[in-house]
Amino acid sequence: MSKIQKIFIKADNDFPHMIEKLKWVMACLRDPVKGCPWDQEQDFKSIVKYTIEEVYEVADAIEEGDMDSLKDELGDLLLQVIYYTQMSAEQNGFNFDDVTKGVADKMISRHPHVFGDTDAISAEDVTKIWEEQKDKESSHKGALDGVTKGLPALLRAQKLQKKAAKVGYEWPSSEGAFAKLEEEILEFKEATTQEHREEELGDLLFCLVNYARMEGLDTEEALRKANKKFIKRFEGMEADCNTDNVDFSSLSLDEMLSLWERQKSK
Repeated sequence: MSKIQKIFIKADNDFPHMIEKLKWVMACLRDPVKGCPWDQEQDFKSIVKYTIEEVYEVADAIEEGDMDSLKDELGDLLLQVIYYTQMSAEQNGFNFDDVTKGVADKMISRHPHVFGDTDAISAEDVTKIWEEQKDKESSHKGALDGVTKGLPALLRAQKLQKKAAKVGYEWPSSEGAFAKLEEEILEFKEATTQEHREEELGDLLFCLVNYARMEGLDTEEALRKANKKFIKRFEGMEADCNTDNVDFSSLSLDEMLSLWERQKSK
């Protein structure tokens, strides 16, 4: 073991809490002299893509019901928080304690029915209270302000529409939203240039999200599940071909569709 490695060795009982161990690990990785060259080079922007990836891996573990995987993925996601707070602390900015205190105080403020004298009987009551408290805290002035730009497009569309609906910009019922959806389908079919088709496709997707939202459906989650279902069926088709010693790519479309129906029946 090298001299540098010995400097960075500590036992679990050296830490009052395991979060302190994780903070220490990150400080070691970011050490400008003895740290990891890759970790030393990272900054806030370079880490973002990994943070997004970890969030989706947490979602996948939950979707699969895999608790061991979820434990690991939550650790990876927590590491992202430690990463950002360590980099900020190095610049004399906020630290981990600032982040945890801030979110704890926010939860107390937004749950007056738990920590104060406000009453909430249903989940709908809680949502209303949350939004009211959030509006009080917000410095945003526009109705659409505060919707994160980096969200997946379907999710961002749903949040934008929800914000607009709060100030009355919404169909009286989902029937109006569905009629608009049908109108956009026709406009998409009639578009001729690629640029126009892309524009109309965007309008069509936006209207579909709006109709789904008014029906209480989550388009982002629905598409995630559709992707998962497609993967399961497609891989099943390939597995059937392997079992039968058939080259999947050599099949006709009708033969592939027959295999698809077999997967559906399973």
